[in-house]
Amino acid sequence: METITIGHSAVVTSRIGLGTWAIGGWMWGGTDEKESIQTIQRAVERGITLIDTAPVYGFGRSEEIVGRAIQEGKLRDKVQLATKLGLAWKDGKVFRDSRPTRIRQEIEDSLHRLRTDRIDLYQVHWPDLETPLEETARVLEDLCREGKILAIGVSNFTPTQMDAFRSAARLDALQSPYNLFERGIEAAELPYAEKTGLTVLGYGALCRGLLSGRIQADTKFEGDDLRRIDPKFQGERFPHYLRAVDELRELAQRRYGKSVLALAVRWVLDQGPTIALWGARHPGQIDSVNEVEGWKLDADCKTEIEAILARCVPNPVGPEFMAPPAKRPGMV
Repeated sequence: METITIGHSAVVTSRIGLGTWAIGGWMWGGTDEKESIQTIQRAVERGITLIDTAPVYGFGRSEEIVGRAIQEGKLRDKVQLATKLGLAWKDGKVFRDSRPTRIRQEIEDSLHRLRTDRIDLYQVHWPDLETPLEETARVLEDLCREGKILAIGVSNFTPTQMDAFRSAARLDALQSPYNLFERGIEAAELPYAEKTGLTVLGYGALCRGLLSGRIQADTKFEGDDLRRIDPKFQGERFPHYLRAVDELRELAQRRYGKSVLALAVRWVLDQGPTIALWGARHPGQIDSVNEVEGWKLDADCKTEIEAILARCVPNPVGPEFMAPPAKRPGMV
């Protein structure tokens, strides 16, 4: 498994990380704890050492399952745990809150759920526009000095917001949506990361399963599954994206004898100082991870990919629908 040092820290981790949003169940139609634990442990067996989670994933459920899986498997010294701060919830509704006093409580709650004494990468989940970013940054710098966190990251931040954060604390990583279908960070955030020495964690590397190759035109999404409100899975856009997946699948097989999933993840890894977050909640979804290792996309293949995307997806849409409200509700 390829490895990378996260930013300016001493944390070395695999370049493929396990994303555990779906393991939390919320917005993914529920979860099976036994299968989730097996998935985490299978990921480590396959060489994935970075486990990325967040308190809001299942309102604490994902962190709890990760903590149990790591403790039961005696895996703490084999993995790097990444979690987040700055999203709170009330009555099932999520809002941003990175006030310093709340961060102090959040870190203790996450350490407890994860059953650990340290977090390898602690990330601000979304910028809190009602709290000065410098205040948030200073608390994280203090937590780093105290040894409770080893590396500092932000998620869904712009370069201007990262500049403000970096004026008060070291910054090691940026987590943003990044995959073949969602490439907004290429305009500013990715170049910024390369210039300032940040590692980029691309979340949604498989674009909520689209690039796994398993989703068909008749695939049904039940309950609170967020794909029921994702514009990519609606109306005329859905067949456009499925056609692109079909052509990418043919390209991957023809050029490399690989799956479309392997092509999609390899593409993320070839874009710079990146980590691809691979979301899974069933053990079998991890088994093809080794297909991504030991090769790279050549220039001709990248040109073909661009042509496929331009031809098949005439009206692309980003992940903006996932952003939580910018303002906190009253009386919080």
